[in-house]
Amino acid sequence: MQKKSNHMGRCRSALRTCAWALLLTVAGAGAAQAQIQTAAMARYEQECAACHIAYPPGMLPQASWAHLLQGLNRHFGVDASLDAATQQEIGGWLQQHAGSFRHVREAPPQDRISKSAWFVNQHDEVSAAVFKRKAVGGASQCAACHPNAAKGRFSEREVRIPK
Repeated sequence: MQKKSNHMGRCRSALRTCAWALLLTVAGAGAAQAQIQTAAMARYEQECAACHIAYPPGMLPQASWAHLLQGLNRHFGVDASLDAATQQEIGGWLQQHAGSFRHVREAPPQDRISKSAWFVNQHDEVSAAVFKRKAVGGASQCAACHPNAAKGRFSEREVRIPK
């Protein structure tokens, strides 16, 4: 038990260090760059969250985001076309913030987050019947079970699976 406690303490300390490093990096960035990034993120949320949550960019690799943006006129059966300037702004932001972690490097089948290996692994205890429930609406409807999904929070402690 002592070992686990020490491990958790080190993890918390590392997280605090990373959080401070991130804050210092953002604070040290030029104000104009920060303003551009904030505007691009707001535009992404405005355009994409009109139909679904604005998925955190780290959930897909750069190749998937590029492919999705190239096919917005047929985005999963919907025409989600954007004007060239908006598409470029959002595309640049998505590329900069795309997933680069070990579990996100490969583009999932059909560029679907719900078909990525890490997603399938994280949801392996959820039956196909749960995703088919009307109150859930499918694997792509994160907010059905993750009440803070729109804020980018997917903690298992906060999961509430609708009946």
